[in-house]
Amino acid sequence: MLLPRETSLKAVTPLMMPDTETSSDSEGIGIVSFLKGKSYLVTGATGFLAKVLIEKLLRASPEIGKIFILMKSKDQESANKRLYHEIISSDLFKLLKQMHGSSYEAFMESKLIPVIGDIGEDNLGIKSEIADKISEEIDVIISCAGRTTFIDRYDSALSVNALGPGRLLSFGKKCKKLKLFLHFSTAYVTGKKEGTVVETPLCIGENITSDLNIEYELKLASEAVRKFNGSEEVKKLKQLGMERAQHYGWGNTYTFTKAMGESTIQSKRGDLPVMIIRPSVIESSYKEPFPGWLQGIRMSAPLILAYGKDQNFDMLGDYQSYFDIIPVDMVVNATIAAMAKHGCGNVSELKVYNVTSASHASRMRIGELMDLSRQHLCDSPLRETTKDLEPITFHSSLEGFISYVSKRLAKQEREMKSGEGEGEGESQYTTLSMRGKRKLKYFVLLAKTYQPYMFLQARFDDSNTRSLIKELSMEERKMFDFDSTCIDWEDYIVNVHLPGVKRELFRKSSRL
Repeated sequence: MLLPRETSLKAVTPLMMPDTETSSDSEGIGIVSFLKGKSYLVTGATGFLAKVLIEKLLRASPEIGKIFILMKSKDQESANKRLYHEIISSDLFKLLKQMHGSSYEAFMESKLIPVIGDIGEDNLGIKSEIADKISEEIDVIISCAGRTTFIDRYDSALSVNALGPGRLLSFGKKCKKLKLFLHFSTAYVTGKKEGTVVETPLCIGENITSDLNIEYELKLASEAVRKFNGSEEVKKLKQLGMERAQHYGWGNTYTFTKAMGESTIQSKRGDLPVMIIRPSVIESSYKEPFPGWLQGIRMSAPLILAYGKDQNFDMLGDYQSYFDIIPVDMVVNATIAAMAKHGCGNVSELKVYNVTSASHASRMRIGELMDLSRQHLCDSPLRETTKDLEPITFHSSLEGFISYVSKRLAKQEREMKSGEGEGEGESQYTTLSMRGKRKLKYFVLLAKTYQPYMFLQARFDDSNTRSLIKELSMEERKMFDFDSTCIDWEDYIVNVHLPGVKRELFRKSSRL
């Protein structure tokens, strides 16, 4: 059994990072010199990924210019308060607090500038005089805003994921010294379920079917909004998004609309230098600024916590499938390195980086992830857990999953009532109490949500990312490590990620 190691949120500064062998004896990319004095416009800045990126930019280069943060707020006072509560006071920035001491807040307020706006509006909803001012200063635009719910309202996902990048591009073309437009997508954006996912841009009519018409999809969503109201409107729009995604071969609304967003960038970028980062499943930090930092119960966490709370969980998926996960700090470091490489502003190109892990020998299988979760949760159970967890049963079909889970829940309820055999011969689902039916509905929703990832046979080509690593100098590899082949996945899951998930669960529970 793997012995737990100390992960008491010990911060890692660039100089504290362990030495890593490198084949590069050159001066490297010149990351630190690139960052110095640069100013950025960031969307989605209060989200998990963007927040970690902002922290690393400020820590690696205190001499950077300004980071303009697009925020939805009713007025400037509200925007300032949101900046303070969601970013400046976040525990993620505690290393920066130690570095700057009593001048921390003054430093942050001098670097982070909230700008009232909305990615869903023309000109980003920014007042013209403010837009004119910041367009004079921005060197890099970082497009991190996104609707990340897998089964989302179609109209909202289209507005943000499909059209948002185009609006941001239009703004970028007004920025007089813009050197790079950086967009965060997802490794699952191609919709491929097998074969190799290459690092090439998506474009309707080339690697996306020419039958897909974004204007027509917008029309369908608008018609649904006019036709339905209230909760029925939300339900129908979620159904519509999934139907349209699956019609064209994508697993969910999120990846489908992100694909449209990439296509929009490709068609509208003109001669603007563009870089697209495609991470796989982003999980808690590996090292920086400390191990196991997470924001929200996300990605694999709902599956793991449902298992930990229920004691006997079934899963729709293939035990042997690879679950491509990547720590958030490695995504951030790869992004900064690529940004420095392509941010000279003198080459009109579109470069794609798959930032992933499952293409290598050290990759993680879904079954291994859940086995390690069981080990950890048995050794260090959740508060709700009263007995050891039984091994997970994997199911190859949704029908089999529903049948097995409904029978198990019905049996549990009969045993609780001390009425063994009660209800025999009836449909197992109809014998469930309302509470049991709610549990079944939740488990089925989880299964449907994660199904595209649980049977995935595709392999992500990360040749561009591997080549980027080779260009780093020794010092850059210490400061901006993103070599996922060096991760001990068992140690990371058991001693870093799962403790981080539990901390986040208890943090959220304590705020209720």
